[in-house]
Amino acid sequence: MGTSWSLHAVTPPAGAAEGVQAAFDRVVAQMSQWEPESALARFNRAPPGEWHEIPPEFAAVVAAALDIASGSDGAFDPGLGAATEAWGFGSAGPAGPAAAIPKAEPAREAPARIEYDAASRRIRRSEGVQLDLSGIAKGYGVDLAADWLLAQGVRHFLLEVGGELRGEGIRPDGQPWWVDVEVPPSWPGAGWRIALHDLAIATSGDYRRGLEIDGQHYSHSFDPRTGRPITNGVRSVTVVHRNCMIADGWATALTVLGADAAIALADDKDMAACVLANGREYISRAWAAMLD
Repeated sequence: MGTSWSLHAVTPPAGAAEGVQAAFDRVVAQMSQWEPESALARFNRAPPGEWHEIPPEFAAVVAAALDIASGSDGAFDPGLGAATEAWGFGSAGPAGPAAAIPKAEPAREAPARIEYDAASRRIRRSEGVQLDLSGIAKGYGVDLAADWLLAQGVRHFLLEVGGELRGEGIRPDGQPWWVDVEVPPSWPGAGWRIALHDLAIATSGDYRRGLEIDGQHYSHSFDPRTGRPITNGVRSVTVVHRNCMIADGWATALTVLGADAAIALADDKDMAACVLANGREYISRAWAAMLD
């Protein structure tokens, strides 16, 4: 996943680290853009229009991604792989300091999409579409490893992967797992401190990954409506949810929507979200309720 992970657990069993790593390895083997033999990479290389059966874990993430795409009116799009590759955020990596701004994609006669058949656990893509699950798969990896720990009888732990966290139970001192929400560099305010008691948290920020072209910084967060990095002033979005995959995917979607639309949608869905944008902090009603 291109990042590190950490686990704080109360009385973990022997082999806990290996079990957690095995869960992450399964996600990488199925959903990584950067592993040429991953199930996702093979799917993207296969001819468009063909149905492909995928493993259960892969299917769970695709289903969630498409659900968030629908619920956000397309602000989240798992079929943006061609655009992220063109901009240097995919498996090929940055094109170098002399890279040119990619041209906008021409309008399509038919909608470009990823289709999923839940009954047969199969997916297919239309012409020119590449699957990219980097905005949600890391959160799923956290959940997969957390579920493995719970199945081993580990009830109290804090698991973190590259800034996505899930806390179960409590610490040995009886306190919940307190975590500090990261704020963008030079942000004027302080971050929140959240108690992760059977909760997960994910943050999407324009400062984590980016690209410099002709002295201009471009975010790794893409607007599916333009196929280009966002320019809406959002610096970061944090979502708290029971499920880390859902928090991860929705943090990505809300980042694309912009501050006002993001909070309006979070309120509509009773989602705890905090948006940092244009020098201001915006919080949803569910986030505010957590303060009581």
